[in-house]
Amino acid sequence: MAGMSGRTARKVAVLMGGPSAEREVSLSSGRECAAALREAGYEVVALDAGPDLFTRLNDIHPDVVFNALHGRWGEDGCVQGVLEWMGLPYTHSGVLASSLAMDKTRAKMAFAAAGLPVVQSVIADRATVEAGHVLPPPYVVKPNNEGSSVGVYIVQAGANAPPRLSEAMPDVVMVETYAPGRELTVAVMGDRALCVTDIVTQGWYDYDAKYTVGGSRHVIPAVIPAEIAAACMEYALRAHQALGCRGLSRTDFRWDEERGLDGLILLETNTQPGMTPTSLAPEQAAQCGVSFPELCDWLVKDASCNR
Repeated sequence: MAGMSGRTARKVAVLMGGPSAEREVSLSSGRECAAALREAGYEVVALDAGPDLFTRLNDIHPDVVFNALHGRWGEDGCVQGVLEWMGLPYTHSGVLASSLAMDKTRAKMAFAAAGLPVVQSVIADRATVEAGHVLPPPYVVKPNNEGSSVGVYIVQAGANAPPRLSEAMPDVVMVETYAPGRELTVAVMGDRALCVTDIVTQGWYDYDAKYTVGGSRHVIPAVIPAEIAAACMEYALRAHQALGCRGLSRTDFRWDEERGLDGLILLETNTQPGMTPTSLAPEQAAQCGVSFPELCDWLVKDASCNR
């Protein structure tokens, strides 16, 4: 079952919610996608993904599953494996690309092998991180397998003491050299990089900045030199391809203006970007003339299994 070309999807199950730290964001994405797909003419069943997912999908018999899950289990290859087993075409990336992208260390290894610019990072247990500086400050401490800037600590230059991590942080974390500069992002739709957005915030682009009203401002297209915009577009497409992504992805960058092209660093690729009409990837699609219902419709038609 390679894809939906040659057949028409009538019934779409939209997976949303789930048990991850990004449940609320996923519920928002799922509701918006379900509404857009109904507008596009599909019969839609919205499904809060839980332990009975297999049984409920068996009862629904959808033609396609629209994956609007975020975070662990929903974008790390787990639910993708269930859908592969069931033989159900689904949107966004497959098992391998999803698991690679969610594991920040292995994703960076793939990026580096593809010649993409990344910063130094190490994996360490929380006791080691709290005992002393694992890398010279400034550096960032974050979970190795969460998205949406969940649980990010920034240790500033000159900091005397290492961070004290919350109990919610996993026992093993990534410690990464801090990349200064502007926050840029590029969405990739199939084999096309869309455009560059400059994300303007007061401080770090953390969970609250992403999802709180007024937490950030999007400048689209970004007002940056043509050379930097072209590099962002090229790197995002190469990252998408290096991980083996399909459908829609979004790659985030930091750019230090003082260093020019050498100051452009690839942070990570998100295989399940936020899917509300004002989220970054749909916003870029709209900038390129693709409405939100059209984007959701395209994702359904691009859905596949075993690809």
